[in-house]
Amino acid sequence: MIGQTKAAGFQIGVRRTFPVSREAAWAFLLSTEGLKLWLGDLSSLELEPGHQYTTEEGNFGELRVVKPLEQLRLIWQRKGWSQPSTLQIRLIPNPSHADKTTISFHQEKLTDAWAREEMKQHWEAVTAAIMEQVGTD
Repeated sequence: MIGQTKAAGFQIGVRRTFPVSREAAWAFLLSTEGLKLWLGDLSSLELEPGHQYTTEEGNFGELRVVKPLEQLRLIWQRKGWSQPSTLQIRLIPNPSHADKTTISFHQEKLTDAWAREEMKQHWEAVTAAIMEQVGTD
């Protein structure tokens, strides 16, 4: 079945290149506006492994890996889900264009194909909304 692995259950990856530097992409993702797009309504996120969070919508989890300007890895569970998933966000610089950065969302340990499709649509909407905020293709 598409998107299913033995080790990580169902997974999905969505990535898009944005017309901003890696520093600007990182700053946006961690701003109040950026957090609201991809994580939920949360005024700030303490960038320390082990930090637990709960959004206004009831999404919750824990930061696992923080590599400034490069990667966030966290446990992410939507309100109503029976189990958490693992979300990884990577910022990939463009070696020939310092003003272009690819943001990659990869989510694994999803319960089934329906959850995978739901999150595929979610991350596509998130990347579209980021593009609206930071610039055009």
